Amino acid sequence: MYKKQILKTLHQNKDEYVSQDHLASEVGISKTQLTDEIRKLEEEGYKIDSSVEKGYCLIKTPNQLLPYEIQEDLSTSYIGREIHYYPEVDSTNEVAKRLAQEGVPEGTIVIAESQRRGRGRRGKKWLSPSGGVWMTIILRPDIPPSKAPQLTLVTGVAVAETLDQECRLDVGIKWPNDILIGEKKVCGILTEASANPQGLEYVVVGIGIDLNVDVNNFPPELREGATSLKHELEKEISGVKLVQQFLSNFEKLYNDFKTGKFPEILNQWRRLSKTIGTSVEVHKKGRIVRGEAVGINKEGVLILETDDGSLRKIISGECTHFKE
Repeated sequence: MYKKQILKTLHQNKDEYVSQDHLASEVGISKTQLTDEIRKLEEEGYKIDSSVEKGYCLIKTPNQLLPYEIQEDLSTSYIGREIHYYPEVDSTNEVAKRLAQEGVPEGTIVIAESQRRGRGRRGKKWLSPSGGVWMTIILRPDIPPSKAPQLTLVTGVAVAETLDQECRLDVGIKWPNDILIGEKKVCGILTEASANPQGLEYVVVGIGIDLNVDVNNFPPELREGATSLKHELEKEISGVKLVQQFLSNFEKLYNDFKTGKFPEILNQWRRLSKTIGTSVEVHKKGRIVRGEAVGINKEGVLILETDDGSLRKIISGECTHFKE
């Protein structure tokens, strides 16, 4: 609690010194306690200059997804207003599902600096080292359970828009849940829903973005098809700023989704799609379906035209783009 108040005061006086007496009085603690709290902040990565005469000045904040830093300038009404932060977890989706069952409010997010057992679609392992954005949003939409997968597409549009706004890169979406820069994956989305006989209980939407990850450390089989924002821009990116922009974009699109504007969001998804018009293979329950992706219907189902000219609806599966 004290750390948040100290940081708030130091942020308000950015690049200026705040006297020890004033800061201790503002926070409501003794000068001895203040010294101890400043030390803890420095251990977390904050660079704070201290002077007996002038007091304390915040020089640099760590490039970590700390709740206070995210919420400081966050423009949303409810998405991200409650944050559960962990240096490391097995999976943010698993933590989010437990919290959702305990009744946390809609818009609560779980965020971690790394994951030990990050998951992609169909239980695939998703590498989640330090330097990425590993986050899950808890939602409670009043929709039929059958419509929950549409939130993957809503999230994809929010991520793609954010990366375009913040990084000005060639961002596109591969059906159903991958965000690409060029033809390389930079983000994955995993949506999981819980329902009972009365309807949908909650949805958790996991987002994994390779932000400042060193892709050269990936296993060889993953390195070729993956990238990171740091690799593409050749500089380190502020995780806090990116997350703030994403949460703002997501809240707007999610509110639109809840008021029946999914067709408009789907049109945005189509404009961003790198799958439509491409020859693809979809791996589904041990079978492979090949064809040209000719579109996506109003439910978010992929439409393939196979070699014999017939149309196939693909509700789910692992999609791979390939060149003829």
